[in-house]
Amino acid sequence: MGRIEWAMWANEQALAAGLILVTGGIVAVAGQFKRWEIAVYAIVAGVFVCFLEYPRGKRKKGSTLERCGQKYFTAAVKTCGPLTRNYYVRAVLHACLAVPAGYLLATILGTVCLAIASGIYLLAAIRGEEWRPIEAKSQERPQVGGTIKHPPSNPPPRPPAEARKKQKEEEPTGQENPIEVIS
Repeated sequence: MGRIEWAMWANEQALAAGLILVTGGIVAVAGQFKRWEIAVYAIVAGVFVCFLEYPRGKRKKGSTLERCGQKYFTAAVKTCGPLTRNYYVRAVLHACLAVPAGYLLATILGTVCLAIASGIYLLAAIRGEEWRPIEAKSQERPQVGGTIKHPPSNPPPRPPAEARKKQKEEEPTGQENPIEVIS
């Protein structure tokens, strides 16, 4: 049975947490809550988390589906180097970002989601996972002339290759029509 890659789960959880933080912050600012400063912080923190978590990391085995427009975010995240690649750093960063937003009711759901993502990132870091960018592979298209060696000589439907070999060996002449044609 395959090993679970926890970083993939943490990435999805943290991205959702960032979106929830932004939404809760917007609700608190628009609703003129008493501690609207925390709501503004939640909006900024949520946007930062979404920026950091939007590019998916490459899986160890199998293929990874790239998000739309991910290559631009990947270039920005790669420039930060080991600060963004290391999941210990991400776990601590998400835990620290979650604490202040926990003091406002509108952003507490985003705080809980971000704390869960932090725990999953810690588990991924303990298991030795690391963020690696998805690089585009240059796909070589096969040449049309190079793939078809010998085009078929007789029209479809064609019998299997073994039956064709037997027909050539047994009957070098054409086929007989089993039905009598009356004209």
